[in-house]
Amino acid sequence: MVKSLSPIIELIEEEYEIPHLGATRKISALLPYDYYDHTKRLPVLYLQDGQNLFNPQAPFGDWAIDKSLHRLAAKGLKDVIIVAIDHGERERIKEYLPYFHGRLGKGKGTHYIRFLKEKLIPYINKRYRTMTDYASTGIGGSSMGGLISLYAGLTEPSVFGKTMIFSPSLWISNRIYYNAKVFDTLPNSRMYLYAGGEESLTHLPNVKKLESILKSHTAKNSNFHLKVSVNMRGVHAEEYWRREFPKALKWLFFDK
Repeated sequence: MVKSLSPIIELIEEEYEIPHLGATRKISALLPYDYYDHTKRLPVLYLQDGQNLFNPQAPFGDWAIDKSLHRLAAKGLKDVIIVAIDHGERERIKEYLPYFHGRLGKGKGTHYIRFLKEKLIPYINKRYRTMTDYASTGIGGSSMGGLISLYAGLTEPSVFGKTMIFSPSLWISNRIYYNAKVFDTLPNSRMYLYAGGEESLTHLPNVKKLESILKSHTAKNSNFHLKVSVNMRGVHAEEYWRREFPKALKWLFFDK
């Protein structure tokens, strides 16, 4: 019998406790189809908005990462673990907001990042065979999930050496540009930044501004790698993030 190339999807916990937020979340892991056939240690990518990653019934569609992982595995690109963290529904924006916002108030994003650092990542490292160095640990997401992932990569470079940033909500605070300016890049770090040209009037100009700041780091540090992808017809939707995901995953984890 031929083994399926689809990832093994394991429910870590339906209500995993997040003491930093006084909340619980569903968390799942997607493992390579042959994970239990070998003893290799693998890199890990932590993705936000778990409800929208591999559920075709999601209200706004999904990224279909399980199908992308199947196709990549058929090309031999399979050795990565993905951890999917569900968002907080009504609390989503506040939990993914690392700043104070005049209308939204004080965000809880810094507490969320502490949760990842102090609880979830150590737990995943104990439960699975992971590579624990920063260059093998990634974080990613889209929209507000992209913003908190970008913030995590910029402020915790010794934890997250790979970042997958799709359509980040840069409008929410100019502080993100300051974080980008003082970003302490480390060797062998990678950032994949995607934007759609039809997302809003300010979205692409904001991403271009961020790109310009980040490129100043690549000029100083040849070991920090940045890839920017723009789809001029792209709108703010899962359909476009679904298309971008396999390209970003391949560049971040498999391309040399």
